[in-house]
Amino acid sequence: MVGPAGWDPAALAGHYSRFRVADRLLLTGHSHQAWPDVARDAQVEAFDDAADLVDGKWSRVFAHVDRVRRGWLSWLGDDGSGEVTLADSTHTLLVRLLSALDLRARPRVVTTDGEFHSARRQLARLAEVGVEVVRVAAEPVDTLAERVAAEVDDRTACVLVSKVLFGSAHVVPGLGAVAAAARRHGAVCVVDSYHAVGVIEWSITDEDLLDCVVVGGGYKYLQHGEGACAMRWPRGTDLRPVVTGWFAEFADLSAAPSGEVGFGDGPERFAGSTYDPTSTYRASRVLDFFDDHGLDAAFLRAVSRHQVGRLAAAVDALDVDPAVLDVVVRDPDERAGFLALRSPHAGALQVALQRRGVLTDSRGDVLRLGPAPYLRDDQLDVAVAALGECVASL
Repeated sequence: MVGPAGWDPAALAGHYSRFRVADRLLLTGHSHQAWPDVARDAQVEAFDDAADLVDGKWSRVFAHVDRVRRGWLSWLGDDGSGEVTLADSTHTLLVRLLSALDLRARPRVVTTDGEFHSARRQLARLAEVGVEVVRVAAEPVDTLAERVAAEVDDRTACVLVSKVLFGSAHVVPGLGAVAAAARRHGAVCVVDSYHAVGVIEWSITDEDLLDCVVVGGGYKYLQHGEGACAMRWPRGTDLRPVVTGWFAEFADLSAAPSGEVGFGDGPERFAGSTYDPTSTYRASRVLDFFDDHGLDAAFLRAVSRHQVGRLAAAVDALDVDPAVLDVVVRDPDERAGFLALRSPHAGALQVALQRRGVLTDSRGDVLRLGPAPYLRDDQLDVAVAALGECVASL
């Protein structure tokens, strides 16, 4: 099993010296990829700009903000019709968006039971105070979009789905049908792209999602680290978030406030307030690093298919009883950036692997193995061999 042309993980690993990726078995690439060394340089740059310029640093900060916004639009395949707001988490952005919806007139939200906890928990809390939250079963995935679309009606304020399910790495097809249903009924369609961006080839233009809101973050496959999340939304929206900060009127601060709280059409509409811009420096520098090393969507998808496929083949070669350990998604076209293994012992296996120096994670009865482009094939093989030892010791 040969990797894509031009891929040299050993050479790439040299740019991640602080994380020591060449000497560690970091199969947490779906959760927290290592940062390239330039990310540390960016953090120092953020400090130096603050020290040299004090409050004058913000012109430098906003230049990095613009770079990161452009990066997000490119990763999403936006046709130029979108705006991007940055924040410290997707939850922060989701709360601002939800606050802009008229949940009294439209007290219904449609979602799935496979959404990440930042959405799951927030929607569960809204349900406790009277919002009707409809949770559509994520399985079977091949009919998920169709079943979600069927639940959208004129009482629906928002429909929230993922492009890739965080628990299984299953790519959800046909999201255009969900967007079309939301469009017909006047609901806002929100797509979580966190497990899609940087690991599959995907375009919101091609999938007819340009009138959707798309949230995501750089903590995983983009290697931006914490605090580097984004929300893409269609330019010209008239949504007015209740949860809003003074950066949302940054361009008009010289005018005396009067009358209704104002919002422009630019990317600041969903902005908050003063924040630590270190993550923006880091994301900006890592975006440049990816460009310099040809780490685009097509290349990263090819690397991911190779690595996850190798892991799957090695797990199958262990010949373990499927009741003990089984690959959740077998079709490589339907699988995104990690290998999900269902096991009643998922948590125990994660702990046992960590004791052997293999870092993974688990969610319920699923053990997740997440490679990254700086890992060599022999590192993946050693990790699965350790997994075999852990299973044998159960």
